[in-house]
Amino acid sequence: MFPMKKIIIVLACFPVFLTSCTSSTESKNNETTNDTSKISTATPAPLREKVLTAEEQKALTPDMVIQSLKDGNKRFMSNNVTARDHSAMVRSASTGQYPKAVILSCLDSRVPVEDVFDKGIGDIFVARVAGNFANTDILGSMEFGCKVSGAKVILVLGHESCGAIKAAIDNVKLGNITGMLKNIQPAVQESQDFNGEKKSSNSAFVEYVAKNNVLNTIETIRQKSPILKEMEDKGEIKIIGAYYNLQTGEVVFL
Repeated sequence: MFPMKKIIIVLACFPVFLTSCTSSTESKNNETTNDTSKISTATPAPLREKVLTAEEQKALTPDMVIQSLKDGNKRFMSNNVTARDHSAMVRSASTGQYPKAVILSCLDSRVPVEDVFDKGIGDIFVARVAGNFANTDILGSMEFGCKVSGAKVILVLGHESCGAIKAAIDNVKLGNITGMLKNIQPAVQESQDFNGEKKSSNSAFVEYVAKNNVLNTIETIRQKSPILKEMEDKGEIKIIGAYYNLQTGEVVFL
């Protein structure tokens, strides 16, 4: 049998140990609660967006849509993008679509079009082809987007360091790429007034050609689609161009 004195000492210490553990745990919990409180207080309330309705689309003007694209790009650059319930938006959009704009972009994976303009499901039509040029299929798609589905803006979006532009400058010959690049060659020819080295290794020249290619595509749309040209002349749509900076995420409207 243990001496009584030792038993009393052990029992006397045990409550102290429990109290110490409880205090330490409560202290940590309080610290965690305080930290969480600080985080939630510092986080700004996100924007929320629903799928556009026919009435909302009809009320838009081309200038309102352009401003919406500009504002969305600012949010993208500042990492303050709109919070969206994608599951709910998928269900809402299943009965119809009423997009704001048609955007013709390059194939480049570094240009995530919806993200760049902070747009969600049902907001924009996106056509993509290396070098963002307009052929018959894309023109038909644009006519569908604007004349049939009510979009108010056509935006041709070029970008920095475009591989298709570089290939056109180098006059690359490779399979179907050869034929594709013929659509970009006019921009290369029209850029011969560039004051500097006219090579694909010169980023300034590549940018110059890319921007001329955007402007050429806009003119192609007007010349080869009487439907879209008429809509633009009536002020029903605007056909514009822009250039995306891969370094900053900024879209500069031309």
